[in-house]
Amino acid sequence: TAVLDVADRAAVQDYADSVQSSFGRVTMVFNNAGVALGADVVDMSWEDFDWLMGINFGGVVNGTKAFLPYLIASGDGHLVNTSSVFGLVGIPSQSAYNAAKFAVRGFTEALRQEMKISRHPVTVTCVHPGGVKTNIVNNARGVSDMGADTATIASMFNNIARTTPEKAAATILKGMDKKKPRVLIGADARGFDFVARVVGPRYQDMAAPITRAGYAFARKRGIIK
Repeated sequence: TAVLDVADRAAVQDYADSVQSSFGRVTMVFNNAGVALGADVVDMSWEDFDWLMGINFGGVVNGTKAFLPYLIASGDGHLVNTSSVFGLVGIPSQSAYNAAKFAVRGFTEALRQEMKISRHPVTVTCVHPGGVKTNIVNNARGVSDMGADTATIASMFNNIARTTPEKAAATILKGMDKKKPRVLIGADARGFDFVARVVGPRYQDMAAPITRAGYAFARKRGIIK
């Protein structure tokens, strides 16, 4: 194991080189590191935006670019990049997260085609998880700015998130083995995907009043200010 900042391009490249040097061959890479930020666009700071984009999108690009030559050279490479259900639909207060996860999706889908065009021996998969029980909410920025208690929001998230990390990992590996271009994790992910496909961009007009009502309920209960 190694610890590094995935937003640090030089550090990621050094790590990729050390892995190749140590093992002589790299066949699987999973770009999965991610952080969260809750903030409306008008209130979001540039610092927080750059922090999130550097990790959630920059980290994926850095990991892909650093390891891709080694995956190609392996003769049997597999690259898996984690997007999100928020890479399928836009969510209020999640504009930065949406931007990064939509970017991961576009980047990964384009790369998959490039590997096919060049006939490189690398399969590429984009993963869209729904709620997975991780510490992402506990480490999120912007929660306190909304007047919310991080522990309360994290508890609510854990009640909603039905997928364990172990189950998510098994689903990802199964999708990779089948060389799927897209892997959806959880019933919530399949639901978001269905809405995006069937309703199209009109989902925004449907979701906005529901979200407004949700905010009102949360304020009434003292969950947010």
